[in-house]
Amino acid sequence: MLKKLKIKFVMINMSIVTIMLIVIFGLIYNFTKHNLETENVNMMKSIAVNPFRPGRPNDPSRELKLPFFTLHLGLNGEMISANGGYYDLSDSHFLDQLIEESFQNRKDTGIISEHNLRYYKMTTPMGTILVFSDISSERNTLHHLVQSFILIGLFSFFLFLGISIFLAGWAVKPVAKAWTQQKRFIADASHELKTPLTVIMTNTELLQTADFTEKERYHFLQSISMMSGQMKQLIEKMLLLAKADNQDITFSINRVDLSRLVFNAALSFEGIFIEKELGLEEDIEENITVFGNEPALQQVIDILLDNAGKYSHPHGNTIISLHSTSYNKCQLRVSNPGEPIPAEDLKKIFQRFYRMDESRSRDGSFGLGLSIAENIVIRHKGKIWAESKNGMNSFIVELRKNV
Repeated sequence: MLKKLKIKFVMINMSIVTIMLIVIFGLIYNFTKHNLETENVNMMKSIAVNPFRPGRPNDPSRELKLPFFTLHLGLNGEMISANGGYYDLSDSHFLDQLIEESFQNRKDTGIISEHNLRYYKMTTPMGTILVFSDISSERNTLHHLVQSFILIGLFSFFLFLGISIFLAGWAVKPVAKAWTQQKRFIADASHELKTPLTVIMTNTELLQTADFTEKERYHFLQSISMMSGQMKQLIEKMLLLAKADNQDITFSINRVDLSRLVFNAALSFEGIFIEKELGLEEDIEENITVFGNEPALQQVIDILLDNAGKYSHPHGNTIISLHSTSYNKCQLRVSNPGEPIPAEDLKKIFQRFYRMDESRSRDGSFGLGLSIAENIVIRHKGKIWAESKNGMNSFIVELRKNV
């Protein structure tokens, strides 16, 4: 599909480029041809009006100067005189042929292609003046212009072809990334759902047999209930992530007291940390406000605190801090002691369904929380990243303050 999309993109681009080149070259050719013809005819008109005006070297006039000769005919069509220093005018048969061909056309100007001549007729009380001008240079100019157009056109075509192929790859890259993410999302979601579904189906089949005691049946029911709960959590997170991915759904943006939001989140998680025999310490600067969606930002804080509670060392002390880092920016940091996160995992940890330790897949962690948090932060025009230093794993969110 992506390959066809690239080919279609390139074909559309090259069709537009080809049409534009043809139109531009066609216009230049016709304008050049028209200008050369007009200048040539104007030169011949000027000569016909004053056929005996001598030319001078370094004449400053901008009139076109081409090889020409004039024939002066009498009232009965007989040739009176022939003038022109560029040509041998001694061949009367040749001159009669030119006169005959020029009078076959009723128009004042025309071309005798056989001899590369353009003529101009002007009738006077004394007879007719015929001016003939050599157009071989004009034709050579147009011929060389066409050759240049072909060379420039071929070069431009292949240049734009290369640019189009590059741009096609660049334009399709987000689509390819989204397509890859979608396939991976479907594959990972199927994998995550497969295990609880298998457990539920197995326990359901066991419940339908009469070979087990009530205590064992109760155990089967508990297993079904636990797996159903995990599936429910996974589906809810998948729906939440899909909703966050939908750029058409707009956040309601308001002024949010981030300091109060962080403090309340830490207070609500304090009991959970105490139950797990973990410490939670707050370092929150007061009166930091941002423009954003309060429920979404609340969700980011909850995800980071929940993540810290799951992966902290036993009896570890988690620190949640919020401070201004500049006039218009602030940073939320959640740090907990834990196993060091390798540098390559720090780049992948926000990917969907990514877990460094697959054995944690059944502890309620599906590898979606950090991806949801990242999506929310990006939609708030902020940044989120992870650090692992000195035995502490930290997740940092940077947001613009309301100043």
